[in-house]
Amino acid sequence: MDLSLLTFETLLPFILVGFGAQIVDGALGMAFGVICNTLLVAVMGVSPARASANVHIVEAFTTAVSGISHVLHGNVDKALFLQLLIPGIIGGVSGAYLLTNIDGEMIKPYVLGYLIAIGVYLLIRGLLFPPTANKPKVVAPLGLIGGFLDAAGGGGWGPIVTSNLLVQGVEPRKVVGTVNSVEFFLTLTVSATFISQLGLKDFATATVGLLIGGVCAAPFGAVMAKRIPTKTMLILVGFVLIVTSTYGFIRAIL
Repeated sequence: MDLSLLTFETLLPFILVGFGAQIVDGALGMAFGVICNTLLVAVMGVSPARASANVHIVEAFTTAVSGISHVLHGNVDKALFLQLLIPGIIGGVSGAYLLTNIDGEMIKPYVLGYLIAIGVYLLIRGLLFPPTANKPKVVAPLGLIGGFLDAAGGGGWGPIVTSNLLVQGVEPRKVVGTVNSVEFFLTLTVSATFISQLGLKDFATATVGLLIGGVCAAPFGAVMAKRIPTKTMLILVGFVLIVTSTYGFIRAIL
């Protein structure tokens, strides 16, 4: 990487993207990868492969800061964390290993269609029904599927795991904090795969800019997750899930 290219002017757009995406992700438990990938590819002209590699590498750092912040603010459920951790890592390793043998794009429209339906459900629930706090009944399969899709399909941990835990009635701030904390270990696994295949030379301007913006924003997301009311959280998560999944669904079928 040519350090002479890392000027403030070249870094600023990526810093802003990373900052905004991490604010949303830290507060709602999803969308960092979706927002960054969408803007990098559609707006800034970065190739999909390079965008995905950059985002995953950056997430190894942003999720570390975000996870620590959530722990300090009491947003992490230890039992839920342990239930998600091992299945998530197994799913992530499996997805990374099978990526060259399975076309993740084939199942993407179906997954995104499912997430749109979940988003509509959460939005309606937030608007019309009072939220209740329950213990989740299905956790390990969510971690396994979320980890696999995140590695094989270029994203999916937050939308899959966060949305389904919310559907089961888990307290939103605990869901967001726990899912963000587990994501660090998942992303570290996927990032190690990218680095082993691409080498450190893939650290480009986009990576550095996203890293600066994302790390700076990470602590604020934990504060927002703690203070946003449960009903508002459900509405916001439903809205973000519908918008991002619909955009991805349209791109996947066209």
